[in-house]
Amino acid sequence: MARSLVIVGFMGSGKTKLGRRLAEARGVPHVDTDDLLVERFGRPIADVFATDGEAAFRAAERDVVLSVLAREDEHVISLGGGAPTDPDVAAALRDQAVLFLDISLAGAWERAEGSDRPLAQDRAAFEQLYAERRPLYESVAGAVIVPDGKMTLVRAADALAAFADGPVGVRMTWGSSASGEYPVFVGPGALTITPPGVGGRAIVVTDETVAALHFGSVPGAAGVIEIPPGEAHKTLATTERVWQALVAQGVTRSDHVVALGGGVVGDLAGFAAACFQRGIAVVQAPTTVVSQVDSAYGGKTGVDLEQAKNYVGAYHQPAAVLADTSTLATLPPEEHAAGYAEVLKTALIAGDELWQRVRSGAPVDEAVIFGCVRTKLGVVSEDERDGGRRQVLNLGHTVGHALETELGYGTLRHGEAVGLGMLAALRLSDQADLREEVAGLLGEHGLPVTLAGHEVDVDAVLRAVTRDKKRVGEAPTPFVLVRAPGDVAYGCDVSSDAIEASVRELLA
Repeated sequence: MARSLVIVGFMGSGKTKLGRRLAEARGVPHVDTDDLLVERFGRPIADVFATDGEAAFRAAERDVVLSVLAREDEHVISLGGGAPTDPDVAAALRDQAVLFLDISLAGAWERAEGSDRPLAQDRAAFEQLYAERRPLYESVAGAVIVPDGKMTLVRAADALAAFADGPVGVRMTWGSSASGEYPVFVGPGALTITPPGVGGRAIVVTDETVAALHFGSVPGAAGVIEIPPGEAHKTLATTERVWQALVAQGVTRSDHVVALGGGVVGDLAGFAAACFQRGIAVVQAPTTVVSQVDSAYGGKTGVDLEQAKNYVGAYHQPAAVLADTSTLATLPPEEHAAGYAEVLKTALIAGDELWQRVRSGAPVDEAVIFGCVRTKLGVVSEDERDGGRRQVLNLGHTVGHALETELGYGTLRHGEAVGLGMLAALRLSDQADLREEVAGLLGEHGLPVTLAGHEVDVDAVLRAVTRDKKRVGEAPTPFVLVRAPGDVAYGCDVSSDAIEASVRELLA
């Protein structure tokens, strides 16, 4: 039985208009269950609420929706905002490809205010209903898109078709920034999806370890370029090798690079693609926890210099991201642990449900990875180039990058350094209790919480902090500090004495 694409979301999110557009594009019928209910009752839904009551309406809605979902032919279906609140409907949605249009509260109220919608007559009740339903929509949906403009939904149509036709269990969302938009697919089998709109030949850039494990999972690859694994090889010299190989394979601007690997491969291959022939497309195919929750998204690419990490690079948004979570099964335990640091960082930035889930000890599964992805994409959509809010994503990275640079690339895994950097940032934030909790979570996942066993020149670390790429002019390097989970500030001035104390505490 074909999976239908079912659209859910709060009132005013545009489910009907999008449903019609997607159905036309796919050449299948569109069904709006509210229209069927109007036909069934013979009068507007507002009248049904007023005369028969909400309970009578919900009972009829349940029957209509279950009947539509049981059809064996493919449809695009737009559901009423309250339909997924029925447990039987929610269960039936598990067999379909469900898209959640995640409209903001303000946007929903702007569209619904003054209408005859029976549940949009009181602002306070409207806000409470929005808060109650949003987690439910999240729980039943495989795809989530923020409808921030009509054109976003039009451009996402082909990606939604790929989602609906793709492997069961793969989730989809949409990345949007000033310089580009792209689909993100997360879940087992994501590598088998052909990203829409990406043409030409696919040239895979990967490292020697990942090539042996996962190159065969990339369908239709026309060539492969292998680099040595590890941060020590994230250099301009390695990048030049990639450029020369692209030339040797006759790559043109109609072709694209697939960056198959962890953060090192993603950064380097993305940078190579950004510069080759003044820019060719790159599809990020992350295979580590760090890259699947953080580095594959947002368009930051680059390589290291001896003096500082990621000092040479470019912003180059991917054409798509294929985060195939089945690749994580091949990671050694220490790489899973290193990735956990970025999960914890993202949860501190997000707060709310993601923080509660992570602090409870929940495993880093598809749901946690997807939550991290949506958090990062939301931040990047506001600020692509680190001019403001995107700087919160550097939580733990200022001291972390300094430690990586001064200890020598590869001495600490990136996640290990970020974890230590977070502890320093929490000390600078005067958050002793939260620092203790975070240290406990890091320790439980096998990450270091001190620099024991390392020869550390504190003065050299402090000098590296001053070379951080976020520094502007003669001003001190700005820090990201935490007021509370979900309340993270950027651009904070911190005294050199306080920074030194936070680093020395890591040596204790």
